[in-house]
Amino acid sequence: MFCQLSPSTLWLLLLLWIPAALAAKCPQQCVCDPIQLTVTCVNKNLTEVPPTVDEITVKLDLRGNNIQELPTGAFKHTLYLTHLSLQRCSIRRVKEGAFRGLGRLVFLNLANNNIDILYQESFDGLSSLKQLMIDRNRVEEIQPGAFSQLGFLNLLSITHNQLVYIPNLAFQGLQNIKWLRLSHNSLNYLDIEAFAGLFTLTRLSLDHNELQFFPTETMTRLPQLTRLDMGYNPMTYLGEEVVSMAKLTHLFLDHMSLQDLANTAISKCPNIKHFDISHNQLRVIQPFSEGSPNLARLVLTGNPIYCNCYLRPLREWAIRRKLKLMGTCGGPAHLSGENLEEVKPIDLRCQSQEAMLKAEFEEASRVTPRPTVQPENTIKCPTNCACEAETHHSSCENRGHTKIPRGFAPNTRLLDLRGNRFHYIPSNSFPGVAQVVSLHLQRSKIVEVEDGAFSGMKGLIYLYLSENDLSSLSPNAFKGVPQLTYLHLEKNRFTNIPKGAFKLVPSLLSLHLENNNITKLEGGSMAGAEGLRALYLTGNNIRQMSPSALEHAKDLDTLHLGGNKLREVPTEALSKVGNLRDLRLSGNSIHWVGPNVFQPLERTLKELYLDNNGLEKMSQHSLEGLGPGLRSLYLEGNRLEEVPDLHPLTSLEVINLADNPLMCDCPLLPLRMWIEKVNLKVRATCANPPELRGLRVKDVHIFKACPGGETILSLPTAKLPKATKPKPTHLNGMRKIKMLKAKSQARGSPNTKHGSTKKTAKPQRHTARRESA
Repeated sequence: MFCQLSPSTLWLLLLLWIPAALAAKCPQQCVCDPIQLTVTCVNKNLTEVPPTVDEITVKLDLRGNNIQELPTGAFKHTLYLTHLSLQRCSIRRVKEGAFRGLGRLVFLNLANNNIDILYQESFDGLSSLKQLMIDRNRVEEIQPGAFSQLGFLNLLSITHNQLVYIPNLAFQGLQNIKWLRLSHNSLNYLDIEAFAGLFTLTRLSLDHNELQFFPTETMTRLPQLTRLDMGYNPMTYLGEEVVSMAKLTHLFLDHMSLQDLANTAISKCPNIKHFDISHNQLRVIQPFSEGSPNLARLVLTGNPIYCNCYLRPLREWAIRRKLKLMGTCGGPAHLSGENLEEVKPIDLRCQSQEAMLKAEFEEASRVTPRPTVQPENTIKCPTNCACEAETHHSSCENRGHTKIPRGFAPNTRLLDLRGNRFHYIPSNSFPGVAQVVSLHLQRSKIVEVEDGAFSGMKGLIYLYLSENDLSSLSPNAFKGVPQLTYLHLEKNRFTNIPKGAFKLVPSLLSLHLENNNITKLEGGSMAGAEGLRALYLTGNNIRQMSPSALEHAKDLDTLHLGGNKLREVPTEALSKVGNLRDLRLSGNSIHWVGPNVFQPLERTLKELYLDNNGLEKMSQHSLEGLGPGLRSLYLEGNRLEEVPDLHPLTSLEVINLADNPLMCDCPLLPLRMWIEKVNLKVRATCANPPELRGLRVKDVHIFKACPGGETILSLPTAKLPKATKPKPTHLNGMRKIKMLKAKSQARGSPNTKHGSTKKTAKPQRHTARRESA
């Protein structure tokens, strides 16, 4: 006979059984806490995620193991996890769907691993994740859609990695992101739409990178940003209205190489309160324009600020505005080390005795100014020109001048002389305007630029000589403009690239020569342009390129050769540029692309344009080597009946095959199978045979009869519905007991497959989710 247990005794026994049941499922090398529902397996040299972790675990700590790769469904047995730590696990790859099923996870730490690529579905399934740490890995590429499933993420940290470039829409899907950390990478370029879609982002960290210019257009895509950290980037100058961010309150541009900044640099930031430009190379700063009425703190610590009469306007302005100046004087000797806040304007005098007496006289005269004194806002301005004191802009546009006007204010920053009739620019045409940053000379009928024409313009960065009649430039044409960075020579009459003209402009990064009449690129064409990053030659008549044409421009990032008369891909010339990212060969006469022609660019090429070339044939190995690096491939408007194997191009974001007479027969089977595997819209239609004309390649069933095509239609072409997520289970005491009861009954049941609700098979979401068209 069995003694009958009271209900209270039965409850007590069941509660005592919970720890024993959990202990039975605890992996041998781990420590399990059945009360806190945590499992800790730190520094145990595990090579995989332990499969015996109890399914009701909420915190799993796997730090310091040797897992190396997270396979698809690595955590399918622990669906209740909320916190997961995977630091220092030697992880090299996170496969697509590795975290699928972890719909309750809110914290994931992958720091200190060896991950180099963030794949499209690496984080698929983490629909509740709020914090993701990928710091101190080797990430050099973010595939589009990598974060598309992380709609609740608040913090994304990818610091101390190897990112060089952020493509458009890299962070698409982060609908609730608040803080994005990209510090300590090697970023030198941000696409204009790099941060598009981040409408909730309030803080962005881009410090300790390689950005040489403030990415104005990119930042305008962040409407809610309030704090921007960009210190420790090698910027040397901040131009007019370069920071245009309506909600920004804190801006950090410390520890850079700033030598000068326009007084309107932050005039488009009406809410800015704290501006940190400490530890730069600034000696003199002018009062900022009135576009930032809320500015309360300006940090100048660590700059060699020279406290003489040139600093007086800033000091007086700060007193009027009750603006706090942080920093000390770097000179002269008697003021060195003095706090800027404690220096009185009357003490800010120039060095010579004569200048000091003059400053004292001016100071005394301010009490009773003479009626003849001109208004403060009047500045020097030549006849028939318009000059603005506040913006430091001077314009003589379309005024019929035949000689370069003289007499502009020394602090002029933008000088606009376009639309006149100068015909030639003589030597030393711009005396006394050393601070001009941007000079516009478009549409001025210029035939010749004499040696030293711009001499003395030490601050010149942008020079526009477009739409003139220039056919040559002497080697000394740009003498005296060492900071020249952007040079526009498009729509002139050049028949070749002017040799030697760039030897005196070591800072040149971008050269525009579009729509000239250049017929060939000779060896040594780019001599002196060793730092050039972008070369634009669209719309010329280039028929050939010497193998050594680009040997002096080895750091080219962008090369546009569209709209020329090239008959082949200039492989030998391209082999001299090892960092090319964007290559455009659209609208040439390239009818055949042979094998391995792009192999010299296999490590770097991201964008390839071969559209509208009349292409009739491409070797199956023509794209050999490009592999996972290529992001965009444009082949539309050609005569292709077949296309090369696209399977190695695993990172494509954009492909266009439209307007090609594709032959929908067995040789096109690889394309059909590739379309089935990618998550891209592929514009490809059949032209032959006639009965299939106009049909999309993916909709044609003829491939099923081809050898190897038997399974091509086994997967439906339409999107599969997503599996319904399991409803959350509240793991209170009562639910635990019910679950354990169910397990107990399952073990006693002859059919264990159907005895436990926890083991019920769940529909798996298809991994492809394709939208091929």
